[in-house]
Amino acid sequence: MASKSDFDESDWNLIVGAPMTASMIVLTASGGGTFRETFAFAKAWADARQAHGQNELLDEIVATKPKFDRHEFHSNEELHEQGLEQIGKAVGVLRAKAPDDVTAYSEFMLSAAEKVAAAHKEDGQQVSPAEQARLDEIKAKLEAV
Repeated sequence: MASKSDFDESDWNLIVGAPMTASMIVLTASGGGTFRETFAFAKAWADARQAHGQNELLDEIVATKPKFDRHEFHSNEELHEQGLEQIGKAVGVLRAKAPDDVTAYSEFMLSAAEKVAAAHKEDGQQVSPAEQARLDEIKAKLEAV
């Protein structure tokens, strides 16, 4: 199992930021529910903290306050495209330096994004088609790297 000390600062920031980026990709897929969806992500992060001890790397990730620089991306489309690239890079770093942690990390990221998607009904559906499409893209990115 890896720990924060196994990564340089740039890689660590990428690894810590990717779950939030994935959730923001889903959050911006369709309108409405921003508050509930943001709260759902915070709860997913807190729930992962409660599972302390199951994976050292995840323990260190969720001990870090999640942050998202909304100015990093200039549009939702840019967030979508560049965010998926960042997710791929984060998983790539883990595959290279901590292959035993990839599954737990990917499951955590996808679970958080799914909780965001399900936090607010849109068009009468718990998860809108646009959100599901984003979840599918994130899952494909996690599996492809």
